[in-house]
Amino acid sequence: MSLADDQTLGAAAARDEDEIRRARAARIEKIAKWALPVAIMALAIMGWGWIVRANEIPHYILPGPNLVWDSLVNDWAILIDAAYLTGWITLLALLLAVVGGAGLAILFNQSKMLELSFYPYAVILQVTPVVSIAPLIFIYVDSKVAGMLLCAWLVAFFPVLSSTTLGLNSVDHNLRDLFRIYGATRWQRLRFLQLPSALPYFLGGLKIAGGLSLIGAVVAELVAGTGGIGSGLAFRIQEAGYRLNIARMFAALALVAAMGVFIFAALSFLSHLLLKNWHESAVAREK
Repeated sequence: MSLADDQTLGAAAARDEDEIRRARAARIEKIAKWALPVAIMALAIMGWGWIVRANEIPHYILPGPNLVWDSLVNDWAILIDAAYLTGWITLLALLLAVVGGAGLAILFNQSKMLELSFYPYAVILQVTPVVSIAPLIFIYVDSKVAGMLLCAWLVAFFPVLSSTTLGLNSVDHNLRDLFRIYGATRWQRLRFLQLPSALPYFLGGLKIAGGLSLIGAVVAELVAGTGGIGSGLAFRIQEAGYRLNIARMFAALALVAAMGVFIFAALSFLSHLLLKNWHESAVAREK
């Protein structure tokens, strides 16, 4: 066997070994992606229980994880009804934020004068804390549910608007010139070039808006709870605090956190489905 053949076989063996190593690393990473957070959570719960027992902390100050679990099970009927209202407000606000934010972004992209006229006011709404606006909203809006929906929408609206606007304005100039050379109309450029190019930006803003819509719903419920509507998770947290039922407070907080994680996971999965076959951010992750 010649020296060239030996070098070829050595290079092939090195490639095979490298592929095996990469496959092993990918499997380990895939398992660790789920195992490590679960392990950290288990250790945190065990540490929490140990701190409560070791320091003999009263349950009305810091309940142990077993009391929180008992409250979650025993008060499930109350908490799930509250979670239904909070979730409904959150999802509806997110839907309106998607329609309003993406729709305005398209209008701003098609008309520079509209963007110059109204975009600064969208920024003002975003940087103004919703907790300071909410009392005014509930003064002028008769329906408490509509007021909560408006508060949650105000928080979730801007990330969709800003991300989509950025995506529509970030189209490759070479592709834009190519469409212009071939005589594409404005709507053809929007449909076949700008909207696909803006999709990753839109999905990134959507994931941010999902969490913010939940935050807006919770803040709105805290304000509206004093005005006669008291069935959301935020009101149950407030009510439990007044009654020193800290275990129920922690159980309601756990449901809020679980809702936020579910929204983020669902939107991440949607983003993966829409981008996995063509966009670098998703394709590179698969390799």
